[in-house]
Amino acid sequence: MKKIYYLPIAFLTLASFSWKDKGNATKKDEVKNFDVANLDTTAIPGNDFYQYATGGWAKANPIKPEYARYGSFDQLAEKNQQQVKGIIEDLGKSAHKNGSVEQKIGDLYALGMDSTKLNADGAKPIASELESINKAINTADIIKLVGAVRKYARSPFFGMYVGADDKNSSMNIIHLYQGGLGLGERDYYVAQDSTSVALRKGYHNLIQTQFVNAGYAKGAALKAADAVLKIETALAQDHFKKEDTRKPELNYHKMKVEDLNKEVANFDWTAFFDAAGAKGFADLDVSQIKPVATAVKLIQTLPLDETKAYLSWCVINSSASYLSDNFVNANFEFYGKQLSGRKELQPRWKRVVSTVDGALSEAVGQMYVAKYFPAEAKERMVKLVKNLQTTLGERINNLTWMSDETKAKAQDKLNAFTVKIGYPDKWKDYSTLKIEKDSYWSNIVRSNEFDYTEMINKINKPVDKSEWHMPPQMVNAYYNPTTNEICFPAGILQPPFFYLDADDAVNYGAIGVVIGHEMSHGFDDQGCQYDKEGNLANWWTADDSKKFTERAQVLVQHFNGIEVLPGVFGNGEFTLGENIGDFGGLQISYNAFEKTEQAKKGEKIDGFTPAQRFFLSYAGVWAGNIRNEEVLRLTKIDPHSLGKWRVNGTLPHINAWYDAFNITEKDSLFIPKEKRADIW
Repeated sequence: MKKIYYLPIAFLTLASFSWKDKGNATKKDEVKNFDVANLDTTAIPGNDFYQYATGGWAKANPIKPEYARYGSFDQLAEKNQQQVKGIIEDLGKSAHKNGSVEQKIGDLYALGMDSTKLNADGAKPIASELESINKAINTADIIKLVGAVRKYARSPFFGMYVGADDKNSSMNIIHLYQGGLGLGERDYYVAQDSTSVALRKGYHNLIQTQFVNAGYAKGAALKAADAVLKIETALAQDHFKKEDTRKPELNYHKMKVEDLNKEVANFDWTAFFDAAGAKGFADLDVSQIKPVATAVKLIQTLPLDETKAYLSWCVINSSASYLSDNFVNANFEFYGKQLSGRKELQPRWKRVVSTVDGALSEAVGQMYVAKYFPAEAKERMVKLVKNLQTTLGERINNLTWMSDETKAKAQDKLNAFTVKIGYPDKWKDYSTLKIEKDSYWSNIVRSNEFDYTEMINKINKPVDKSEWHMPPQMVNAYYNPTTNEICFPAGILQPPFFYLDADDAVNYGAIGVVIGHEMSHGFDDQGCQYDKEGNLANWWTADDSKKFTERAQVLVQHFNGIEVLPGVFGNGEFTLGENIGDFGGLQISYNAFEKTEQAKKGEKIDGFTPAQRFFLSYAGVWAGNIRNEEVLRLTKIDPHSLGKWRVNGTLPHINAWYDAFNITEKDSLFIPKEKRADIW
């Protein structure tokens, strides 16, 4: 539960590579940085700017069966995953020293691709874990298992991580938080609409099927499925609503370890922490007290067989993607088809590349950077970030609604930003991670335990501000409030976000807005509660805080009114931080772009003014098609608005967009100026 605010593409998990091999690029390989074929000029910009800017792309790129959502950056990932595959397969063509990262990457990939062995092994790779659970004879055994299972599988009952103390951001402490749900979001368990009811039935069927695949008799599998759904529903009922999890003060409760019994629930915390490998600490944060207390009560009162079924499900569900085809296919039938609307399972090689990239992310990233990331891209990004940082400072100074006292604190925070671009200065050491040829799942267990140990070892230690929370090859970016840092991995410094040879309008409209977006997270409804040192501390005057809340409410109400499907509306409160990020990013980047020679000259390219190219470039990043099932899923769980509404929902609040496309009150997207958002 790291409090890190990711770029809009949080749902894109595949690594993406598109820089040409250094020295091997040709004119033929170059990507068009602005293609009028991507437009739909039959649409009216003021009625549906998203269709106008991306309709041509959407028509030319129908959604593929393996995708729930297929957009311009998915296309990029698909094209360039072949390069990742090439890197990994090349490693497998020759022998490597045992223990080297080359050996580890090559062997893990080979195991994942060996469908014959995977199918022959069946459920054998998880037999020892399931047996250790089945041996439990009392609550004391269960408590130890609740601590131990989280080291390699999904955390049972509640979550635990080690990260910065929100009110002493230079030091790491343990955080306990609500968790334990196989469906992730409480609404899936408590909502009574027909879709949610059907999903619960589908989830129950999945659990029963996977227990049968794991070797249980049908009757025992049905009983286990009933128990799992019963337990997860009980957990979900006391979970904070997703909107409330976005309120930092509501989710921070630091206390002494010896006070846990009094402040949370009476429990053998010592046995739990010992089993979880967490020792030698005096303080911790319980982010959500009631949900954790509910989880503890369930651990202590549930029938033993039900608890063992639930713990077994944590293992089975975590391992299913790394086992035989019957496990994989059952998972896809529910999580892929029913929940997301996908029609086909991704090819095995894509799934395995993604796994290798997750298990050895920085090792793969180091190879990627060495082969594909040009130094000039980092140099240009440094300049862009500085330009936008300067512009945000100017915008803060010019705010008419904020006092000089609060402005000075905002400037201090802005000037204290740590900026990370491309890749880390120090690479992660994987020497203690063993990749062996026993089974695919066994290596995932070792990888998960490696990551867990790395996390646990941070207890009582200073926060390492040089640590990256994303691998360099990931197409994403983030802001972390407790370190007050913005990070732009090498993976996003490529088309359609960033072009080395593009005009300024295109780059400021895409990567420029991304930079501004992450900067704005430092001042959104959550980020604004953290000071320049990353501490959860109020630096606002009471009057300025009130004005900020009132202005942010304009975006809440606007996005609440967006109907994403018939009868289904957006959640303006849940998506507020990301919507402020988009709004602020557009304002900051456009103002920075106005300082460029291209903007000042105003000359048309491809028939469009520089200002028009800026907004078309922004919209083009969100070009895509999406299935209705995925619309429903993302609306329920994702704090980012859907791509279409990051365009049609945000641009009507940007004054410069009206001027660029001559939008008037006759257009349906028009909002009177006095009703538009006015924040940063």
